[in-house]
Amino acid sequence: MSASTRARRGMVSAPHHLAASAGLRVLHDGGNAIEAMVAAAAAIAVVYPHMNGLGGDNFWLIHEPGQPPVAIASCGAAALGATREFYRDAGLQSIPARGPCAALTVAGAVDGWRDALRLSAQWGGRLPLTRLLEDAVAYAREGIAVTGSQFDNTSSRREELRPQPGFAHTYLSSDTAPAVGSLFQQPRLAASLQHLARHGLDDFYRGEFARSLAADLERVGSPLRLADLAAHRARRVAPLSVMVDGHRLYNHPPPTQGLASLLLLAIYARLPAAEADGFDYVHRLVEATKQAFLIRDAYVTDPAFATGDIARFLDDEAVAACAARIDCARALPWPQPASHGDTVWLGAADGAGRMVSFIQSIYWEFGSGVVLPQSGVCWQNRGMSFSLDPAALNALAPGRLPFHTIQPALAELGDGRVMAYGTMGGEGQPQTQAAVFTRHVMHGMDLQAAIDAPRWLLGRTWGADSTTLKLEGRFPPELAAALSAAGHAVEMLPAYSAQMGHAGAIVRGADGMLCGANDPRSDGAVAAF
Repeated sequence: MSASTRARRGMVSAPHHLAASAGLRVLHDGGNAIEAMVAAAAAIAVVYPHMNGLGGDNFWLIHEPGQPPVAIASCGAAALGATREFYRDAGLQSIPARGPCAALTVAGAVDGWRDALRLSAQWGGRLPLTRLLEDAVAYAREGIAVTGSQFDNTSSRREELRPQPGFAHTYLSSDTAPAVGSLFQQPRLAASLQHLARHGLDDFYRGEFARSLAADLERVGSPLRLADLAAHRARRVAPLSVMVDGHRLYNHPPPTQGLASLLLLAIYARLPAAEADGFDYVHRLVEATKQAFLIRDAYVTDPAFATGDIARFLDDEAVAACAARIDCARALPWPQPASHGDTVWLGAADGAGRMVSFIQSIYWEFGSGVVLPQSGVCWQNRGMSFSLDPAALNALAPGRLPFHTIQPALAELGDGRVMAYGTMGGEGQPQTQAAVFTRHVMHGMDLQAAIDAPRWLLGRTWGADSTTLKLEGRFPPELAAALSAAGHAVEMLPAYSAQMGHAGAIVRGADGMLCGANDPRSDGAVAAF
């Protein structure tokens, strides 16, 4: 196990080392944390195409010393033409997971970059967009080495994705997944990034680039149109927050599951103290997860369709009620419905104390699988989280925001430190955030050790269908046996399992020293100077 990375002037954590390097180069050139993040986000859209891209969404939590955190939500709404009648006329009883009918929500990611750069300009950020997208363009044009993660996800989903428009041409080599280490080039995506660098990010929604996207989407059979793209704007939202054990935690409000991440930790802090990684620790966090998920699944939806203030579930009385429902010796019967998730979390910090917690996603691996012919953009399938049942909590409606598993985390710690942290992994995101936070902050574990340590997952992610309590194989057999005896349906996984997601964190001390960590389960790195 490696030690945490420490530096003073700047740091970027990302699940692919080339993205971390792209962000660090911007910091070296005098850029700030937001500029570094845009460079890293663009780069990772190229080098981890199975997990995120220009055709997806993103969420930001931005810390500036002495100021309240800024939350940017850039998630796209359902197309105006995405009606229940549209799917009925297509002979569909539900929204498909793949294909053009799954590509029904606007891709918000690029406008998230644009809005964050507006805040960067207020900080004095002046690096041109051509510089920020420079590495992404080069990696798309000149190529990258295929990672094991890309190979595994392409291989495992090849049969369902191969028929989708543009997928085979873009992501397969001689009709098979490109081999690990082989050269993978994306010339159309390189040209698209160059176009946006020259004409501005707004062109993705309201310019020549938008017209090409809309024409291609209509041609393949998506309900999205130019008017849907033109209507999209990233939103500044008020983050949810809660005090946990003397620390102020922040996350995103609905339509994300940020509420579940905060509620889980608030419930755990109400339970009797436990030693890290023993039965009491894992069992109580799993049971807190169940309570948080029950509330999430009953109430989290597009805020425009919600009833009451979702923050009420973070009140002391509500948290105490959840904690009181937990049996510290026995497991609550499970499962509940679960979700897939393919996402990237990135963090950045600059020498002025500004920090970014950022997450970007196309939902399932390769999203809808639809790659648009003119731009090379792979479109997300986030809209499949809608239901065609008009009585459902997240019923499909034109212009409605879909439910999001993704949410970045930020904490202002009681000792003056600030922590940006997060992970990919669908249902696993709140659970991994809880594991990293509790191990490092509440139980005093080294940051890198907290991310490296064995993890668990209640539910499914990365396409797994089971809803068991999954444990990495480095947990001792005695713990697995005790959890089974308490009523958990335990499933053992490999020592370092991809199902546990790719976590990362950066902590800034009161003295300005930066401490960073990245997940050994990923292809990532912490780049710092």
